[in-house]
Amino acid sequence: MGRVLAIDYGLKRIGIAVTDPLKIIAQPLTTVNAADIYPFLDQYFKTENVECIVLGKPLHLDGKDTDATPLVNAFLLELEKRYPSIPVVLIDERLTSRMAKQSLIDAGYKKQQRQNKKLVDTVAAALILQTYLERL
Repeated sequence: MGRVLAIDYGLKRIGIAVTDPLKIIAQPLTTVNAADIYPFLDQYFKTENVECIVLGKPLHLDGKDTDATPLVNAFLLELEKRYPSIPVVLIDERLTSRMAKQSLIDAGYKKQQRQNKKLVDTVAAALILQTYLERL
């Protein structure tokens, strides 16, 4: 069985989360500099069986596209071109960064730790992935 990999796309950093092989648990994996995403994915796909990529789609609260939506759509096209055997699914990522910050508060992280944007990005990716898993 393959894993599902989730991506919280950003211009500077990209949060990555994965499932366990049984696709039960979503867990934060890492944050990658945007410039390094394809070498990271190439290496990851060589060592892990990934059957699906879940990509967060940024939307405003009213459901309309944000300024970042066209960038994510371009990234989606590039993922499909580079990895044609792995389907990519878009998931609404509204409020995931806010929810990630709240989950860090709930988990007892100190304010300085919660300001680590890399940590927030990986938790946001895990929330996107959890949303996908709940829909299965």
